[in-house]
Amino acid sequence: MTEIRTPRLILRRWYDSDLAPMADINADPDVMRWIGDGSVQDLDRTAEDIERWEEEWDEEGFGLFAVELLASGELAGFTGLSVPESLPEVLPAVEIVWRLGRQFWGQGYASEAAHATLEFALQDRGLDRVVSISRVGDDASENVARKLGMTLERETTDPVHGFALHVHAIDLTEYDG
Repeated sequence: MTEIRTPRLILRRWYDSDLAPMADINADPDVMRWIGDGSVQDLDRTAEDIERWEEEWDEEGFGLFAVELLASGELAGFTGLSVPESLPEVLPAVEIVWRLGRQFWGQGYASEAAHATLEFALQDRGLDRVVSISRVGDDASENVARKLGMTLERETTDPVHGFALHVHAIDLTEYDG
């Protein structure tokens, strides 16, 4: 089982007990504001997502980690790696993603988890390039991408929803882990 520990977090595969807290995170309109069309997700959709994320681990050798607070054992959300199939123009690529519950914002958890995930991608999984895709205006996600050392590669349009997107990228030669 793949697990990464940071000073405050455990990044790990998904447990059945993660479904309800992740569904609560996905049901928060503030959390979902910048994701897809901004719609919240229910318990069934969250269960489908977690199943798909676990399948990606089996198929790709990477996926989305559940992010657990080391001190309390609470599920804070997720971070991880995914193939951004919804944006074919950047393929082949691997995207780093994160989503945390609102109560965990502003404490550096997203940056801490994403940094560990980027190190996992470039050093453990041998990827030579990672992208981050965010909607224009999602300043919090753009700040995390910059903290990872990523630079803006291009602006494009979401082919499904028509939103403006920023694609940030970093390659192994730029990584200062």
